[in-house]
Amino acid sequence: MPSRRQIREAVVQFLYCADLEGGGDPTALRESFWRFVTESDRKTLALAIWKSMRHLAKSREERHDEFLKRLPAALEALAGEPSLESGATLLERIASLEHEWSSRLHALSNIRRDDDDDLVTERFTDGIERLFSIERDLVAARTGFLRILEDHPALRPRLEPIAGTLNRLARISERLLQLEHPEDFPEQSDFKKILSSKASIEKLRTEADRMADAVLGLKPQLDEQLNAVIENFAPERIDPIDRAILRLGAWEILHNPDVPNPVAINEAVDLAKEFGTTDSGRFVNGILDQIARG
Repeated sequence: MPSRRQIREAVVQFLYCADLEGGGDPTALRESFWRFVTESDRKTLALAIWKSMRHLAKSREERHDEFLKRLPAALEALAGEPSLESGATLLERIASLEHEWSSRLHALSNIRRDDDDDLVTERFTDGIERLFSIERDLVAARTGFLRILEDHPALRPRLEPIAGTLNRLARISERLLQLEHPEDFPEQSDFKKILSSKASIEKLRTEADRMADAVLGLKPQLDEQLNAVIENFAPERIDPIDRAILRLGAWEILHNPDVPNPVAINEAVDLAKEFGTTDSGRFVNGILDQIARG
C-alpha cells in the first residue's frame, strides 16, 4: 500500500500541475497526470499479470499440440455428416484462434522490458488485453462445439478424443481469464502480487484525489489565510511548488483534525526540501508555523 508520504507527494505534484495550466479545470488533467505518476507501478502490474499468464501457458502448450494432432480425425468424422457443417466450422475457428493466441504470446515474450516504462506497459497491457479477448472467443467456440456434440451422441466415440482436449483447454482458459479480474478471486494465492499492485495504484489515486479535491475546493480561503501571514502575498509571486506545498499544509492544519499540526508542518517541510529550492524548507516552515499559531 502507498505510504502517507507517497500520497502527499502525488497531491503536491497534482496541485503544481493544475496551477501551471493557468487555473483551468484540474479534472481535465487527471488521466494524463495519473498515467505519468503511476508509470512504474503500472509496469509492475502488467509484468506480474504476464508472469502468471506465461506460467499457465506452459500447460496450455501441451494441450494445444494435442488438439492439433486430433483435429484432422475430428474434421474427417464431421465431413461425413452434412448437418454438422457448423461443427467443422467451429473446430476450424478454434484452430485459427489457438494459432493467433500462440503467436501473440510469442510476440509478448519478445518485448524488451528495459525500454521506457510507459512504452513497456502499453505494449504488455495491449497484448494481454488481446489475449484475454481471444481467450473469450475460444471459450465461446469450444462451448458451441461441445453443445453440438451433445446433440449427436452417435458421433461421440469418434469425437471424444478432441472433446476431451477441448475440455482440458477450457479448464486452462477458466484459470487464465481469472487474471483479467483477479480481485474476484482473492483465494488464489498466486494472484497476491497482482492484487497488491492493483490495490496500491487504486489506493494512491483515491487518497490523493480526495486530498487534492479538498485543497482545490478551499483554495480561495486557503490563499486568504496565507495572505494574512505573508506580507504582500500574491500566489503568482511564489514558486509554484512552494505554493502547492503551502496550500496542502495550510489545509491540513486548518481543516484536517486527524493530523497533528507539528506532523503536518514537518511533512510539508520535508516535501519542500525534496521538491523545492534551497530556501523552500525554511520558508514553508515559517509560514505554516504562523498558520498553526492562528
